[in-house]
Amino acid sequence: MTTTPAPPTFAVIGGDQVAATLAGQEPAVLALVQATYLLHEDGGTVNPPSSFLRFPGRPRDRIIALPASIATGDPVDGIKWIASVPDNLARGLPRASAVTILNDPVSGHPYACLESSTISAVRTAASAALAARVLLAGRGGAVRVGVLGGGVIARHVHHYLLAAGVPVAAVGVHDLDAGRADGFAAHVRATAPGTPVAVHGAAEGLVRSSDLLVLTTVAPEPYLTDPAWFAHHPVVLNVSLRDLSADVVLGSANVVDDVEHVLKAGTSVHLAAQRTGDRSFVTGTLAQVLRDEVHVPVDRTVVFSPFGLGVLDLALAKHVHDSLRDSGRLTAVPGFFGTPGPAGA
Repeated sequence: MTTTPAPPTFAVIGGDQVAATLAGQEPAVLALVQATYLLHEDGGTVNPPSSFLRFPGRPRDRIIALPASIATGDPVDGIKWIASVPDNLARGLPRASAVTILNDPVSGHPYACLESSTISAVRTAASAALAARVLLAGRGGAVRVGVLGGGVIARHVHHYLLAAGVPVAAVGVHDLDAGRADGFAAHVRATAPGTPVAVHGAAEGLVRSSDLLVLTTVAPEPYLTDPAWFAHHPVVLNVSLRDLSADVVLGSANVVDDVEHVLKAGTSVHLAAQRTGDRSFVTGTLAQVLRDEVHVPVDRTVVFSPFGLGVLDLALAKHVHDSLRDSGRLTAVPGFFGTPGPAGA
């Protein structure tokens, strides 16, 4: 007797559910991000190049597709589709919006769609905080954190720096939008009471006074061009990827998430590779540093440039989905796939 397989189900997971599921999960998220980096380094993932959709007459806007697959352990396939529209900030809307689709690796059926702006921000912040923790090791003492760009990503990074145990002595911020800088400073004061916070009127003073520099802007091209600003050899989390000139990059030790991915799309390290004609200035990947296979100096500026791996979004989205499913809070969309027709129809 043959049995008819159960029809596939499909769930839609909204932003409030995502945020509630991730709240208080910082240690688990940090561990998941680290494990995914190591799995990726070992070839246990598929992470094709990101695809950029750009628009004539709208040079600052883009939508990026990040397909990915986790092939070992608890496998899953999927894709993140994330839009970045900087002018949304003036409209009172978030700059970034995103969804992630999860696909079953056996049948190929999509089984969930998750609102993913929070997932994207959290995986970005956890990646940066994980890098800060390992790259600051050996430097000793509490650090002065400087933030360039005081938006949503900056707030998430600050939160995850604390969750990762980075000893923050003080925080400085600079943003071309003074209101956004003040808002970030107020956020730090509210969420980390007692932490000294300073708003800087110019980037140079912030850079020179920071031991850990966090770049979370929407800059399309480098504006931090003077290596002398980095003479004190900070650790730089180059999250926004395009703030640093090739001169600054080439004067630093450079750690990346994936060499092939980050050397494209006009990133700071891509510009450095175009300048030199090679990639010998790349010290290694974060996974190699985590495994102590690559050692970073304490007497040079160290720049971490994460292009952003789709497998991180995929792993975190699956974590959210599975947490909701296992707790009985996942709601499927009835009849999403319709009624299958007869074989061969």
